[in-house]
Amino acid sequence: MTRALQNNKAVQMIRAAEEGGYGFPGIVTYNIETIVATVRAAEAKRAPVQILLFPWAITYSDGLLVKAAAAAARSASVPIAVHLDHAQDEDIIKKAANIPDGFDSIMIDMSHFDKEENLAKTAKWVHYCHDRGIATEAEPGRMEGGEDGVQDTEHLEGMLTTPEEALRFVATGIDFLAPAFGNLHGHYGAAENIKLDFDRLDGIRMATKGRVQLVLHGTNDFPGYIMSDCVKHGMTRCNVNDLTIYKYNRYISENAGKVSLTTLMEEGTKLIQECIEYQMDVMGATGKA
Repeated sequence: MTRALQNNKAVQMIRAAEEGGYGFPGIVTYNIETIVATVRAAEAKRAPVQILLFPWAITYSDGLLVKAAAAAARSASVPIAVHLDHAQDEDIIKKAANIPDGFDSIMIDMSHFDKEENLAKTAKWVHYCHDRGIATEAEPGRMEGGEDGVQDTEHLEGMLTTPEEALRFVATGIDFLAPAFGNLHGHYGAAENIKLDFDRLDGIRMATKGRVQLVLHGTNDFPGYIMSDCVKHGMTRCNVNDLTIYKYNRYISENAGKVSLTTLMEEGTKLIQECIEYQMDVMGATGKA
């Protein structure tokens, strides 16, 4: 590992979580309210956290949201890293990797290609990002479903990760691995529909231990006990989307046009912070910063 990656904030945070046996949230972020709520929650709970942005955050505002997230992370009193999730376009990866003081890590998501092309493209962009001191993540197999910002694989069949396939991705030089073990993007409908193959996950963890850290995708609808079980089985950063904005979305729906915009933003931020703090407790991140 290069010195630049040894000093990489995302690498340090995720390795500390693996060594400490806890997880921490990766907060999928679409607006300034979520950035503010993430920093406030992290500082209130003295917990590590990562701000996750989809490529949309780059194309929508020409990177302004990225700069805001990075500035917030740098000014925080606890470790906060900024991660680009599900970068599925090579031009976006190149642009993201060259944003000054922008991303600490980038997920190179080529799962919409066949396996061999996925591996080849992943290896290419891992090298490109590492040369710039940016950590990398990839998704062996393919998770089913789609959500805002993750649409390119929505129409494709899911493929569960095997230990053998995980090792092929480790060979590309990735730092973090997002396995498919029954988790999916989007909503499960109900907790009883969540069917996670922890034996498969344990096999992947054993095969890759010491070479990469595991990160969790597809947590919409997860009750606390399932999230905790995922951490016990080796997950470090656990991505959360709807779990941290569902109260905010409901509040906005019920109050938009009825209260001032500043009140809407302030109260919405408080609700997001409340949900993030709960996830920090569930994952064991509280007090770990």
